[in-house]
This record gives sequence, C-alpha cells and structure tokens, in this order.
Amino acid sequence: RACGVLRAIEPLNSFLASLCKFTINNPNEGEKRSSILLSPGSKKPETSMDQRDSIILTPKNVQALRTLFNVAHRLHNILGPSWVLVLETLAALDRTIHSPHASTQEVSASVSRLSRDTSGQYSDFHILSSLNSQLFESSALMNVAAVKSLLSALHQLSSQHISGNSQLSGQQIGSIAFSVERMTSILVNNLHRVESIWDQIAAHHLELANCPNPQLRNMALDSLDHSICSVVGSEKFQGISSAPHPLKEYQLVEESETRSFEYAVLSPLVILYSSNKNIDVQMGALKILLHVLERHGEKLSYSWPSILHMLRAVADASEKDVISLGFQSVRVIMNEGLATIPVQCLDECILVTGAYGAQKTDINISLTAAGLLWTATDFIVKGLSGRSVQKANHLNEEVQLGVSTEEGDIPTSEEGVKRNPLQQLVDYNKLFFSVFSVLQKLGADDRPEVRNSAVRTLFQTLCTHGQKLSLSMWEDCLWIYVFPMLEHVSHLASTSSKDEWHGKELGTRAGKAVHMLIHHSRNTAQKQWDETIVLLLGGIARLLRSFFPLLQQLSKFSSGWAILLAFLKNSILNGSKEVALAAINCLQTFVSSNCPKGNLESSFVKSVLDIYELVLQTSPNYKSDSADKVKQEVLRGLGDL
Repeated sequence: RACGVLRAIEPLNSFLASLCKFTINNPNEGEKRSSILLSPGSKKPETSMDQRDSIILTPKNVQALRTLFNVAHRLHNILGPSWVLVLETLAALDRTIHSPHASTQEVSASVSRLSRDTSGQYSDFHILSSLNSQLFESSALMNVAAVKSLLSALHQLSSQHISGNSQLSGQQIGSIAFSVERMTSILVNNLHRVESIWDQIAAHHLELANCPNPQLRNMALDSLDHSICSVVGSEKFQGISSAPHPLKEYQLVEESETRSFEYAVLSPLVILYSSNKNIDVQMGALKILLHVLERHGEKLSYSWPSILHMLRAVADASEKDVISLGFQSVRVIMNEGLATIPVQCLDECILVTGAYGAQKTDINISLTAAGLLWTATDFIVKGLSGRSVQKANHLNEEVQLGVSTEEGDIPTSEEGVKRNPLQQLVDYNKLFFSVFSVLQKLGADDRPEVRNSAVRTLFQTLCTHGQKLSLSMWEDCLWIYVFPMLEHVSHLASTSSKDEWHGKELGTRAGKAVHMLIHHSRNTAQKQWDETIVLLLGGIARLLRSFFPLLQQLSKFSSGWAILLAFLKNSILNGSKEVALAAINCLQTFVSSNCPKGNLESSFVKSVLDIYELVLQTSPNYKSDSADKVKQEVLRGLGDL
C-alpha cells in the first residue's frame, strides 16, 4: 500500500510478483497440465493421474490468493498498470478451478470430485471462485480511472495471446475467454457510467472479431451481443434517447454527446459488417442488430441513418443467408418500428424496403417486401387522416398568423412546431408517393411474380385509401404513377420475346433432358407480360367503379380519359385474347356500375359504344376463335347495357 500511495511502481510490482508466486503451486508444471486438459477435443487420459501431476493448492497457496484478493479490493484505485500481474494470476486460478484434476491439499487427490463436493471439504475452491467473480462485480465501487486501468490490463492479458495464426493452445484461449468474460462483467456492473468505458470494451471486441481463429470470433460476437443489448436496454440509455425525435436547434447542447454515444454503441456492428470479409462475422453483426431492434428498437434515435445505410448495403450482398438476415431486421422495423422512428428516416425505410424488393437473390423476400410497403401505406394514411383533423383545428391560428397554406400543407407556425414537433415534420404526402414510386419500379421487374405483386399492391392501396386522398394527391397518383406505369408495361410487353420457354431442367431420362412443364398460357415472356397488363386493367376497372364521381372533378380528367380509351381500344384490337377480354371487362364494369347511379353523362356511354362498334366492324389480325370470343363478349356487354 505504501508503494501504491507513493506511486513507486517498480517496488509495488516486485511485491505483487512475489505474492503472485505463492498463489499457485508450481504454476509451470500446473499450467502445462491444465493447458492439455483445456485444449478442445482432448480426451481424458486413461491412466490414473499421478498426484504430483495434478494441481494441488496448499493452505499457503490459498492464503496467498486470499491476500491477493484483499490487495485488489482495498488498493484497486492505486494499482494502475500493475493490474496485469494480478489478472495473470486470476486467469491461472480460473483455469485451476475449472480443471478436473485440481484439489486442495487437505483432501487427497484420489477422492472423487463428486464426493469432495458433497462432503463440504471442497469449500476452498468455492470460496476462491466467488472471490474471483466478486472482484469484477465490485468494480462498480471503484473510481473511473481504476476501472479503465482494469480494462486496459484485461486487454493486455488477452492481446498477448492473440497471434496472427489461427492455431491457439487451450491455455491461450482460456486466458482470452477469461478476459472477455470479465470485461462483460465489468460492463454490466458499470452501466450507470458506461459512456466512459464503452470505447475500450468495443475496441477489444472488434480486435477479437478480426482474428483468424473462428473460436475467438464467435466468442467476440456472443460477448458483443450481450454487451450492446445490456447497454441499450439499461435505464441510463432510456434517459439518453428520450429527447423528442425531430432534431431542432432549440434542443439542448448535451444532445450532441447523447447522439455520439448512441452512435458509438451501435457503430461496432456497422464496422464489422462493412470492413470484415468473413461471412460468419457479417452474419453475427446482423444477428446482433436484429436482437437490438427486436428488444429495444423503440429506444434508438440518432443511429437510425447508419442502421438503415447498413441494411441497404445488405440488400446488395451476394449471399442468400446474409440478405435473409438483413431482411428480418427490415421486417421488424416496418411492422413494429414506424411509429418510433425519427420522422426524417421514414422515407429511407421505404427505399430500403424497395431495395429488398428489387434484389434478385431470393424471390420470397421480394414478395414479402411488397407486402411491407402495404403495411407502410396503412401507417401513412393514418397520419394523413389524423392530420386533416389537426388542420381544421389550426385554421383560425393561420388566419391570425397570416400563414398561407396550399391544400395538403401543414401549418408550420413556430408555436405549432414546439407544441407537437413530431407531427409537424412528417410530410405524409411525400411518404405516400415514396411508396408509390417504389411500387412503380417493382411493377416493371422482369420477374412476373414480383411485378404482379407490386401492381396488385398499388391498386389495392388506391382502392382502400382513395377516400382519404385529396384531389391534388389523386392527380399526382394518376399522372405520375398509374398512367406512366400503364405505358411502360405495355411497351415492355410489346417488345418482349415470343420464343417459347423450356421449364427448369429436372434431370435426364434415357439420355434426354427432362424439363419442368410450363402451362401454354405462360410459356413465353410476352404471355407473362400480358398477365401483368390484365392485372393493370383490372385495377383501373376497380378505380373507375369506386371513384368515378371523384375522378371527374380532376382538372386533367378529360385528357386522361382520352388516353385511357385509346389504350383500351388498342388492347382490344391488338392485344392477346386475355388482354382484349380484360379491356372489354374494364369498359363494361365502368358503365354498368355508374349508369344505375345516374352519374354518367351520355358522352361517356357514347365513347364506350364507339369502341364496341369499331370492334364489331373490324376483322382482327389474330386467330379467328379468339376474335369470335372477343366479339361474343362485346355483344354480351351490349345486352347488359
């Protein structure tokens, strides 16, 4: 103690080294022994062990160890760099405690371990083991400098065993495992001041995760998982991130510290994924992220941009398993997290989901991504309808403040922002159109299942939520998304191949390849595009049936109607049989659903009849049986009319 108080480092180390020598009997012999025992895969020696080969702790050893624990407990604030000596001894003790051939001197080595345990004579080991763990648990009472010295010493103990080669002895792995376990123990017991020690702990985990030895990499990932989840789940972290989400100038200065700490906690995952080329490490980082999002996603604020950036990069990976793991996190965010994510990141969430829809590695992920976009529109439309109520409440204030607002805008008075910062900054219109632009891109995907799913989702969204959209939003939906999509898909269909496809090769029979059968209505690219056009026409028919009176109020409606009629006429005269029938069905649905309500001017009915007349008079350029079927359908429609 005198040496410690006087900062006399060399004498302090000499005393400690001398004390450590007395702690474990014949450590060289013993460590050799225990390293053989601990090395993975070693079998128990068959011959009974000689007494002098096994590790025996004499009463003197036990007394010396107890003294060492006392020194560590009482003098923890002045040990500084000398911790390494203490820890090396504790690591050796840890190996001894877990060695099946260790004993204390009062008990003969030949007595079986079980009877020693039950007889209560084995208590020395129990006491030493609990003292060993107590030392690290009581780190909560040390000052920060002492905790940092202890962590540095653990790092040093572990680092001296990490070598460039992947083969390590059991003893080396035991020492590293000891360091990692104790670091985690210190972290868990110091969550109240975790900011000051996190960097040291994270740095060591990153170092281990980049090792060539797979056992150490897995150890580092497991420990990092436990550590990050403990920090994010702690009450301290709750306080850190409960600041209001939209980041405005009027918030406190300490926010920047908060932001950098939250970023520091999650940055090891981003670093591991982006800089490590080992698939198992990348998968490990994604698993940890998934655990954090599932358990504590609502506590995160400032690290969302980097999380989303990482998940976006995963969508471009080449490994199916990696993409699938990344997508699990996206599902958690889209199904459970949209309400708690900072509003600036919602748009990015939609784009990331779109990236998983567009990846070509796993078609099921693409289809599920389209379903998640449907979930997103539900969330967005709730915001839209909530906002129109709020808009009415703000109307008087705006008049007083002289703030002019276009339709669909939100009053952004300074007071309004302070009163409800979250609500004010969400531009739901923009989010709604983000979803639509992603669906529009997926609607031109070269995989029929994906594009059909996107087309269905787009029209289902419009039909379900159309009542809640303003006229200006309807105009944007039709002119920016629906009509261009129609044009683009029909262009792709007309330029697609008419060559017949062979199904996937399943094997050979009698020397010839056997292919999976494809139905004749789907065996060319063009026929599969036709199916997409049929879905588009069905969607347009639903819109005309449900929203025609509303659509008529749009300023550009007449030009849109002319474009639609031209497309339908062309589909009937030049499309395949399925497309022609879908186009007739579209016209027929429109007329038969709107005529009885009396909201259809005669000019609309006349334009439909003109098309019917043209079809009946034209001899089409395709097979006669299809032409007959199309004409029969027109006549049936006229009968209904």
